[in-house]
Amino acid sequence: MTENNELRHIAIIMDGNGRWASKQGLPRSLGHKKGAEVVKTIARAAADKGIQYLTLYAFSTENWQRSKEEVSYLMTLLRQYLKGDLQELKENKVRIRFIGERYMLDADIRQMMADLEQETSAYDKMTLCIALSYGSRQEIISAVKKTAELIKSGNISLEDIDINLFSDMLYTKDIPDPDLLIRTSGEKRISNYLLWQSAYSELAFTDVLWPDFTPEHLQKIIDDFKTRERRYGKV
Repeated sequence: MTENNELRHIAIIMDGNGRWASKQGLPRSLGHKKGAEVVKTIARAAADKGIQYLTLYAFSTENWQRSKEEVSYLMTLLRQYLKGDLQELKENKVRIRFIGERYMLDADIRQMMADLEQETSAYDKMTLCIALSYGSRQEIISAVKKTAELIKSGNISLEDIDINLFSDMLYTKDIPDPDLLIRTSGEKRISNYLLWQSAYSELAFTDVLWPDFTPEHLQKIIDDFKTRERRYGKV
């Protein structure tokens, strides 16, 4: 790799669980279960490839609008995942972070999230950042409010606001911007995901549904990324 296409951070929109289940003649819940299993496989593969940060879009603020039955199942699956698969990643010295609107989640889930973050805070093999109850527009609005409060309190002036200061107001304040953003399932949009952070991210779209996504698919996208020239607006 050249310096311009160094790959430190991959962000993924994990899409296609429901369609995968439909194709198999299975209920959507089993698609979500299969998708959760793939998370562990891809996280392990990313760590083995030397990726320093992996951010996964697990549940958006818009997903709360799904049926009560589906949301309830997803929260049950999340509890199982927090107690199971993420514990295994913790044992492999993976640092775990969560970004999103935590207040929308039940108290026991918030506590498990906080415990995992605290228990893995010193690990450095890879940072797995899970976007949970996350929406980028909401994140940006929250950052604007934090910045306005600092001005109102006299801690900063209007002239102090720049890209670095505003970035520090975001949930990802100590995480580098993604170099590569991947979306599975064939959809070609970023769906309110890391809008500020992905300003100069390379984008990759694959028709593969998330439950079918393998380390080999990931490697193929990484190989393509290595061929790209990232100019950041320069000639």
